Amino acid sequence: MECLFCEKKEYILENEVGYAIFDDNPVSQGHMLIIPKKHIEHFFVADEQTRILLLSLLDEAKAYLDNMYHPNGYNIGMNCGEVAGQSIMHLHIHLIPRYLHDCDDPKGGVRGVIPEKMHY
Repeated sequence: MECLFCEKKEYILENEVGYAIFDDNPVSQGHMLIIPKKHIEHFFVADEQTRILLLSLLDEAKAYLDNMYHPNGYNIGMNCGEVAGQSIMHLHIHLIPRYLHDCDDPKGGVRGVIPEKMHY
């Protein structure tokens, strides 16, 4: 089976190990994905240098989005494994810009992956 992310050739940003693109199904305006060029299943099997360079690219992507969209905050997330919601088995980091009033009550943030645990 072909990997969607291994075939990608048009990037918004890139460095030696990874690239950044806009998500095809964005949660918010500017939702980006940071993806290694080499096929790596998830974050926990990536080597340390790859992790460092992907996080550096994440910083670049944030600066790009700050300049372009001026969001008020961010969510950063990774789904590692099918039970965690990973649907493309190639490591990708979601950088999701957040805007004032984009939802009624953002308290709990990423805890919303299990809705009944979001509010505490």
